Amino acid sequence: MWTISTSLLRGTSFACPLKKKHIVSTNQAVFTGLIRPGRENGPPCPVASLDHMLLFSRRLAGCWISCEFFHKRLPPSVSSLNFAAVKKTSRPIIPRKTIYRLSIYTRCLARLRENGIGTVSSEALAKAAGVKPTQLRKDLAYFGTFGTRGLGYDVLELSQKISDELGTSSLQPVILVGVGHLGLALISYRGFEKEGFEIVAAFDTDPGRKRDKKISQPIYGIEAMPKFIAEHNVKMAILSVPVAVAQEVTNTLINCGVMGILNFAPIVLAVPEDVMVNNVNLAIELENLSYFIQS
Repeated sequence: MWTISTSLLRGTSFACPLKKKHIVSTNQAVFTGLIRPGRENGPPCPVASLDHMLLFSRRLAGCWISCEFFHKRLPPSVSSLNFAAVKKTSRPIIPRKTIYRLSIYTRCLARLRENGIGTVSSEALAKAAGVKPTQLRKDLAYFGTFGTRGLGYDVLELSQKISDELGTSSLQPVILVGVGHLGLALISYRGFEKEGFEIVAAFDTDPGRKRDKKISQPIYGIEAMPKFIAEHNVKMAILSVPVAVAQEVTNTLINCGVMGILNFAPIVLAVPEDVMVNNVNLAIELENLSYFIQS
């Protein structure tokens, strides 16, 4: 499966299932971009009519997307990418918005702990998080039953459970690729460790270049990245490289086993369905603000 990310959807990603019956032949599939990685040299797929092919291309992921749009949005080399197989998780599928709200809940709970508060009602926690109590209870229901009627939630217990689900109970290793001005600022930020993430190393095409800030993490050449990722079991990366090389670096990260990418490059990345990309485009955010401050 491919995943198409588009800036028109504010950096969100959606999966496009590629079924054999929709592919006319190997050559046509490669030409249209509708082929699984590694299938270029395989046997021809079952024949279907061109009408079915075009209809399918317009219904990718339930959206009316034409073949022309498909080609314009993905890099020219997307049909030849050969990502390593990624294991599917057995965890329940939880909406991204719910995951985002869980991060807000855990910060609210942290403030309650700091103030010595041991229990909190769903109404109070929901108000602090800026959501409705029904939404809070629905979000927490993904992980089981919490709280005691009449008493509320145990702050420490709920905080620990959410941290376990988010994978932030212990420090997770993260690498940074691209140590320019933005990359240097990111790797110098100490707040990540308080949230459960540690940038353990950085990679750059010119690791020996003198930089304005002194940092504690080592900076290696790009060629050292595969070995480092394997040795340190790194699953997440921050990408702050130029647009021209962003997809190439992404391909390398994925083939090395990276499952999550925080992308600061202003480009739509082509990734397998089981790899998560969060795009951070500061210009888009400023444009958003610009609209709302217009008189």
